[in-house]
Amino acid sequence: MEDLKYYTQEGLDALKKELNELESVERPKISQAIAEARDKGDLSENAEYDAAKEAQGLLELKIANLRNLISKARVLDESKIDVTKVLIYSIVTVKNVKTNAVMTYTIVPESESDFKAGKISVTSPLAKSLIGNSKGDTVTMQAPAGAMDFEILEVSR
Repeated sequence: MEDLKYYTQEGLDALKKELNELESVERPKISQAIAEARDKGDLSENAEYDAAKEAQGLLELKIANLRNLISKARVLDESKIDVTKVLIYSIVTVKNVKTNAVMTYTIVPESESDFKAGKISVTSPLAKSLIGNSKGDTVTMQAPAGAMDFEILEVSR
């Protein structure tokens, strides 16, 4: 079976934008650097040439990996997300039981996580403790400082 990865349309568009940037901007830059280094003479002792060729290899590997990721990407139909319990792409509002601090997070794949934007990875300790639970449930997250309890106030998409 294929190793499919699910993304929002926004997440998939970001991957495609990054791939386009690598292919249309970074690749020509490295080709230019290789050409300039080649023009400097003896390639056997040319550190600039070696560095540019290594950068080219790493870039091509990154491009190949991104193409592979995009080819296996599937856009998740957000209208079909179950909002009765916390799942990937759920928007969850939780309250820290001890401090009464209220926070809202979107549960996303690792590749789309951005804590500052309120997007937490499905593999994060908080997301792992929330997945499968419903509004009104209290969950316990194991943190380095000890157990923390959160009450789920709202689940939406």
